[in-house]
Amino acid sequence: MGRQDDLVATIRAELAAAANPERAVQQQAYVKSTMPCHGIPNPRVRMIVRTAASRRPTLTRDEWIAAIRSLWTGATHREECLAAIELADARRTWTGGDLLDLYELMARTGAWWDLVDPLASHLVGDVLRAEPEQASRIRAWANADDPWLRRVAILSQLRFGAATDTALLAEVIEANFFESQFGTNFFVRKAIGWALREYARVDAAWVRRFVAEHAEQLSTLSRREALRHLG
Repeated sequence: MGRQDDLVATIRAELAAAANPERAVQQQAYVKSTMPCHGIPNPRVRMIVRTAASRRPTLTRDEWIAAIRSLWTGATHREECLAAIELADARRTWTGGDLLDLYELMARTGAWWDLVDPLASHLVGDVLRAEPEQASRIRAWANADDPWLRRVAILSQLRFGAATDTALLAEVIEANFFESQFGTNFFVRKAIGWALREYARVDAAWVRRFVAEHAEQLSTLSRREALRHLG
């Protein structure tokens, strides 16, 4: 058994030990998941992962990536998918463009907001911040054949604040206007509004102008979310 297999086995065992069957039923219904849940709150999942990872400080980057992939692809409960995301986030200094293939797999197969959103705003966002040249991959995802990859592209700069590349933000939104392939998808429309609303915290004028200029191409939901805190 490789060191990454030991880490994965430890995380899975501790998640199973922390399971709350009663809460699991409620949690599975809330996230509308076909995959069973253990019923563990996210902060507890995070603590289990961070503690297990901290006990293995000599794990190599390749072993770390293998552990993330194993947790994700072999998941039997939803918390194992969340654990894979937390494990990726636990070694943020190891980010890099080579991880985007793995993150694309996770977005396509996760295919729901509770998994895709932290993947977009934390993991993919960290890659883009470290390697701005990966914007070309983000643009490609904004035009992908999968609405969840499009959501990732739209939310990838969610935490960038004043460092947001507004040209990229505009481009990924414009690729998903209401009349686009997935433009009527609720999660795409919501992502547009969310991304604009977050950027409005640092440049309200830019957001007001963008919404005004594209009022006919943006859905009512996207416009409402974008302007929610602007009066």
